[in-house]
Amino acid sequence: QVQLVESGGGLVQAGGSLRLACAASGVIFSRCAMGWFRQAPGTERVFVAAVSRGGVPYYADSVKGRFIISKESAENTVLLRMNNLKPEDTAVYYCAALEKVIPSRLSREYDYWGQGTQVTVSS
Repeated sequence: QVQLVESGGGLVQAGGSLRLACAASGVIFSRCAMGWFRQAPGTERVFVAAVSRGGVPYYADSVKGRFIISKESAENTVLLRMNNLKPEDTAVYYCAALEKVIPSRLSREYDYWGQGTQVTVSS
């Protein structure tokens, strides 16, 4: 059974930082590209960042230069370091896994999802 468990969300002031982690089990982590998506109330789930099977990162324009994604293969974990957070970053953040080499920016293409972790950025 595949499980993705996110952690690290919370409340932070604008300009602050958070680190999200996604621990994967029940899946061959080395075969997966991993992604982070977010969903604010009343909006669609949107792409934030992803990392290929080999560790190449991809970012949405809205977070480029502020967020860093990394795949920690030894720990079956993908990290999302979020810096210079803005109120518009407030959302539930979801981790997802895709059993392909290259990740996708489309949520519908992902095979597995975590339950999400809330990130709230106050102004």
